[in-house]
Amino acid sequence: MKNIKLSVLDQTPIRKGSNASESLQETIALAKLADELGYTRYWLSEHHNSLTLATGSPEVMIARLGAETKQIRLGSGGMMMPNHSTLRVAENFRVLEALYPNRIDLGMGRAPGGDRLTAHLLNPSNTFDPQHYIQQLRDLKQLLNDEPLEGISEVKVNAIPMITTAPNLWILTSSGESAAIAAHFGMALSFAQFINPVGGAEAIKLYKEKFLPSTELSNPQTSVGIFGFCSDDEEKVKRAQALMDYRLLSFERGQSNTLFSYEDIKDEDYDAQEWQRVLHNRKRMAVGTPTIMKEKLEQICKEFGTDEIIMSTFTETKEDRFDSYRLLAQTFGLKAS
Repeated sequence: MKNIKLSVLDQTPIRKGSNASESLQETIALAKLADELGYTRYWLSEHHNSLTLATGSPEVMIARLGAETKQIRLGSGGMMMPNHSTLRVAENFRVLEALYPNRIDLGMGRAPGGDRLTAHLLNPSNTFDPQHYIQQLRDLKQLLNDEPLEGISEVKVNAIPMITTAPNLWILTSSGESAAIAAHFGMALSFAQFINPVGGAEAIKLYKEKFLPSTELSNPQTSVGIFGFCSDDEEKVKRAQALMDYRLLSFERGQSNTLFSYEDIKDEDYDAQEWQRVLHNRKRMAVGTPTIMKEKLEQICKEFGTDEIIMSTFTETKEDRFDSYRLLAQTFGLKAS
């Protein structure tokens, strides 16, 4: 197997006893660390109406992180396109690309990143029609390639600034349908295993089979997103596993805005049905010591036919989170800057 690339998905988690400001400062520090350690890319998610996540504006944070880092790629994981004007997204990411040439990824998804009411308030014209998302992707490609928008106007609309480089385009998916869309448009594909642990290998296989080369991308490019944690301390691994088990189950219980610590949930007793959900959700993550993590991540790459893992890590402390990324960099021999 060729060398595995590691990347970071930062969902800007807020810990119990902390706040959004501290979380965003942690994002800046973690991006700088990932840059120094040799991670490939650093993506920020878009979420709304959440008390446990700190940002709904990946593009704002990317602008700051670009000034704090040197070589790591920076991007959205992702921009939830139905929430936004296509032209506005194109211009925002052209500004970012002009500031940090050949370092910007525009990852896109069609989920709202929150509840339907919030999505409506973000974009009152949002019809939640999948065909509108496809049209947005078509328009976006035309805007970034300085081509006329079909059926819009006889007047040429330019996404400014006019520059000679362009952000890399990624489709984020947890389904085979969006994999087919990425293949059709010749965009890169990231499968969100951390959202849906079923069908990822098949989706990537379909994508590769259907891929049509484009102006942006001549060959298929893929990654797989997972929740993950690595530590030499098996007790910390156990605690991280318990926290993630509870976190994912709490979403299913409708408790996504609850902040908790290990002490709050350590004695949680799951019934048979809940335990089945816990076991199912563990397919969305990889947790363990460096040796175990190496085996797990190599197996994921082999199973999915990819060479890149993008990992989101939730921990009790900032130190544990940073140490997890350090250990993985050492384990996989990433080249520090």
